[in-house]
Amino acid sequence: MAKGFRIGDSKVVESRESPDGMLIRRRRVSLDGKHRFTTYERVEKPALIVNKRSGTQELFDRDKLLAATRRSVGKFFDSELAVEEVVNQVEDMLYDMGLAEVPSVAIGEAVLDVLSEVNEVAFVRFASVFREFKSLDEFEKIIRERRKK
Repeated sequence: MAKGFRIGDSKVVESRESPDGMLIRRRRVSLDGKHRFTTYERVEKPALIVNKRSGTQELFDRDKLLAATRRSVGKFFDSELAVEEVVNQVEDMLYDMGLAEVPSVAIGEAVLDVLSEVNEVAFVRFASVFREFKSLDEFEKIIRERRKK
């Protein structure tokens, strides 16, 4: 975009709400008609504190969860939107707990819950990293457990 360009110097040409109603996508065009871009408006949720394994705390960062999920299992999905949907479901699960603080382990388990329903290969891969598999026996065990379901 041009230097000094502001969102206020644009007009909305199209708006779409996500199916869950938590996001609005707006297509915009600059008032001079030279620049087109997209903005996203997301419902702001209350701060959620993550209690890490190390004993430290940090604010929940959706983008960090998205990047970690994409990095570990993104290649097993057809699109970026599929990874985004996994993260949306995990985030909803975390807020549905109704807690101000959640352990990081709960976040990993929530990712596993969602992946187990969405993509089995991504589930096993994420589990191997999250649960720090050290042997083939651990892979075999989780695959056996998955097959029983």
